[in-house]
Amino acid sequence: MRILERDGLQALSVRSLAAEVGTSTMAVYTHFGGMTGVIDALADEAFARFTRVLTDAEQTDDPVRDFFVMGAAYRAFALANPQRYQLIFGTTSPASVVGQRTDVTSTGSANDRAEQAESFEALRHAVRRMIASGRIRDDGELNVAGRLWSLVHGAVMLELAGFFGHEGHGLTHVLAPLTVDCVVGMGDARADTVQSLASAGEVLARSR
Repeated sequence: MRILERDGLQALSVRSLAAEVGTSTMAVYTHFGGMTGVIDALADEAFARFTRVLTDAEQTDDPVRDFFVMGAAYRAFALANPQRYQLIFGTTSPASVVGQRTDVTSTGSANDRAEQAESFEALRHAVRRMIASGRIRDDGELNVAGRLWSLVHGAVMLELAGFFGHEGHGLTHVLAPLTVDCVVGMGDARADTVQSLASAGEVLARSR
């Protein structure tokens, strides 16, 4: 994982991994079966860590506030672990990681990999709560989840590419107001959405 985050996936090889941990290339093949096994193990760890980040936050009686907190946690994970994030969600992710990609709006999972299904379920749970509370209309749980994932992922990828600078503007100037507009567009009263955002901001400020 040190090689991945320090040098990127392109620098990862059986030889570089063996040198990093001070073992032989044969030991790497014995333990992982080759690079596909190494990458699968890295993806398992990345998905597990990502899912914990999405589900660790305490739930309250305000599901929109909780979604804002989740979105901020999603962004923070990507910024802190850019190579992990792009390994599991990037357009150049290895086939062994992404598996067979599927339509999330009909299958409920982005691909046939169980680890990714768990992280997507965290988002679906947040969507179910917002719909059940009456804060947003029911356009179909999977459809709404797909929209919100597109929103957060798109903003995060642009920020990772450096388009929003490094002063936190990707959150304060882009992702947060964009999410407000999206939630309001799905039926929530703007004043309620803004209040939920403010409550989420208080949580995030305490966690720094």
